[in-house]
Amino acid sequence: MNELTTCPCASGKSFADCCGPYLSGAALPQTAESLMRSRYSAFATGAIDYLEDSLMPGTRDDFDREGATTWASSSEWTGLEVRHVENGGAGDDEGYVEFVAQFTQDGVARVHHETGHFGKLDGRWYYVDGSMGTRPRTVAKIGRNDPCTCGSGKKFKKCCGAAA
Repeated sequence: MNELTTCPCASGKSFADCCGPYLSGAALPQTAESLMRSRYSAFATGAIDYLEDSLMPGTRDDFDREGATTWASSSEWTGLEVRHVENGGAGDDEGYVEFVAQFTQDGVARVHHETGHFGKLDGRWYYVDGSMGTRPRTVAKIGRNDPCTCGSGKKFKKCCGAAA
């Protein structure tokens, strides 16, 4: 890709000002989201070495180089939507990025919806693993004698929990 080409990660920036320096090794992503975007760009540009190098050390044993190469080269990468980012900032040690990658393979439009888990080791962000779709959210159970979450100052059982 030349410098005038828009970055595949849908940031709106040029490839040279966005993911290009990461894929070339000239810079390191400073957030989980920027690593995720650069991995999408790596698929779009066939930068398979980057895909492997950006995996958390200790998780690379099962990296399927041939499969990644085939998927990257047999697909036309048509868009990326970042849906949710949880942590993963410059000061964090881990983060989650929910995204939808759009691509066309064998003339069929497809999507890859994943929530990626990213971790930092020695100041560098890596892809740890991912789960398909939205990351399951956990909600703490409210006890009957806990303060009501509506902010009334009453116990849950005497407030919003009274109707339950």
